[in-house]
Amino acid sequence: MRIASLLPAATEIVTVLGRADDLVAVTYECDADARRRAAVVVDTALPAGLEPAAIDAAVRERVARGLPLYELDRAALAGLAPDLILTQDLCRVCALPAGTVSEALAAIGCAADVLSVDPHTVDEVLAAVVAIGERADAAAEAEALVARLRARLAAVAGVVAGRPRPRVLVLEWVDPPFLAGHWVPELVRRAGGEPVGGADGGRSTSAEWAQLAALPVDAVLVAPCGYGLDDALAQAATVRERFPDAPVFAIDADSYVVRAGPRLVDGIEAIAWALHADAVPEPPPGRIARVGPPGR
Repeated sequence: MRIASLLPAATEIVTVLGRADDLVAVTYECDADARRRAAVVVDTALPAGLEPAAIDAAVRERVARGLPLYELDRAALAGLAPDLILTQDLCRVCALPAGTVSEALAAIGCAADVLSVDPHTVDEVLAAVVAIGERADAAAEAEALVARLRARLAAVAGVVAGRPRPRVLVLEWVDPPFLAGHWVPELVRRAGGEPVGGADGGRSTSAEWAQLAALPVDAVLVAPCGYGLDDALAQAATVRERFPDAPVFAIDADSYVVRAGPRLVDGIEAIAWALHADAVPEPPPGRIARVGPPGR
């Protein structure tokens, strides 16, 4: 089967299911190994090297003008002749929308099967793993993977059950600040915390720093969308100044928080350690880190 994955989370799922060699097309946001294996047919329409505030301004400007945030190489996609295309309609800021893909396929005369993956909860992410497995001739592998992931989730739930639940503010962007939505509040809850300010299953929303300062917060998790741990730590330094009385953690959000794939379970385990370090094993380096006090 020839698979075109226009969504990084779907690329991750296909890879974990052992079908990486079937990938013929991916996006510029997919992991490096996938980009080496397959052609990159989706790129960003934004200039490179922008700071978070400039990215936010550019996104707002393009959305207001009705301009796309991603560019699809239609000719390259047509030439690759995929049998299955994986896409999404969840967030037009995060990836190419399914509607754009369908229009492109009609224009280039491609009759590929299209699967849109649009989870809003952890259970829906696991269901997406099964759905992709069924379409990619890896149904048995998908069922086995989901069983392992559910066992790990149950293990975390057992460890944090009955313990105090810290109130956690998750910031999905810092300039300007955005409160996390979709499955992210659920990650905190499954990790033994109580999310504040976010919307379960809803979209991420902008906020004012004064509004956030008034929230009852025991810990802050800086999880900037699309960024790894090093960048999250750099951005968390300013957040640390605004919440001097609460521990602040930075996490590799691109891998473990905002990408709707199997590694969300790694993210839950990492957050559980941040909130319950005396009961949960420390995760491998590179996933999450505590930010030092102001001035350190």
